[in-house]
Amino acid sequence: MSGLFLGTLAKLTLEAAAMTPWIRSSKSHVAAALVVAALGLGACATPSKSGQLTVAVIPMGTTDEYWKMVHAGAVQAGRKLGVEIIWQGPIRRDDRTAQIDVVENLLVRGVSGIVLAPVDNMALRGPVEDARRQGVPTVIIDSDLQSDKFVSFVATDNVKGGAMAADHLARLLDGHGKVAILRNVEGNASTDHREAGFLDALKKYPGLEVVSSNQHAGATAESAYKASENLLAKLRTTDGKPGVDGVFCPNESSAFGMLRALQDGELAGKIHFIGFDSSKKLLEAVAHSQVDALVVQNPMQIAYLGVATLVDHLHKKPIAARVDVPATLVTKENLNEPAIQELVAPDMKALLGESK
Repeated sequence: MSGLFLGTLAKLTLEAAAMTPWIRSSKSHVAAALVVAALGLGACATPSKSGQLTVAVIPMGTTDEYWKMVHAGAVQAGRKLGVEIIWQGPIRRDDRTAQIDVVENLLVRGVSGIVLAPVDNMALRGPVEDARRQGVPTVIIDSDLQSDKFVSFVATDNVKGGAMAADHLARLLDGHGKVAILRNVEGNASTDHREAGFLDALKKYPGLEVVSSNQHAGATAESAYKASENLLAKLRTTDGKPGVDGVFCPNESSAFGMLRALQDGELAGKIHFIGFDSSKKLLEAVAHSQVDALVVQNPMQIAYLGVATLVDHLHKKPIAARVDVPATLVTKENLNEPAIQELVAPDMKALLGESK
């Protein structure tokens, strides 16, 4: 069975790795992770007018750097596999209604399959189940869905990612100090798991005290900035000291909001700070010692493998029920390494086929 499977998705992954740096770095990990699942769903491969399969890739949002990289990964998969990619999603990462509308409209339009990063782990169950009833299979990427009606899940192990952040923060604090977490939004499975992994890993360090774990950043960098200001003000002691030694934020927008609040409060570089995901400004803050580390996913690889898994399923090949894509801890010390630069600063215009 393992030989058969390596002839499908794993073979495809390894071939793509030869030409695609952001897949090459963890090709052995992905191949090892693929376990054949009997999923029992007959795919209905609806071709486009050109005869190609048509894959709808629906992100949580379209403005964060993370989702732009997801777009690039999907485009690369479309080129490599010869399928048409339709990229469409809500602007705001918390707009459940908009994402549901996107799924429903694309089903009416007619697609071969869907690759979906659900805004909410419950709200998107109905649209995914509707798609299944219509013979349109769905691969879930990035954030889990509380349903058994999709064919595969491709994502970072977010619990491990949160634990990675906790362990690094504990090292920075020598196992002693006060720690706060600014959560993302309620109902987002990926960040819920990061937060849980972070808090659970902190239990290994009795010298670390969690002084705040119930505040949420909201869906935008601006709401995160306001929430961060409020949190830092709440924790400040009567003599004006910060009242916290380390902070963790579980996604790009919450991390950027916290960075701004720390900078405005003249606390950047004075409080240990770990974020999740990356952007140009967050990476600049790492270089200037204002952010100690970022737990960085490989969004292009997640998208690429999401599309590849769906295409294999549409061709009635065996696929994995779960594909884990490893995260990387980016610090000032390794930021300029070539492999890290390939991960965090790819040539997006070239990947998307845009003119420079």
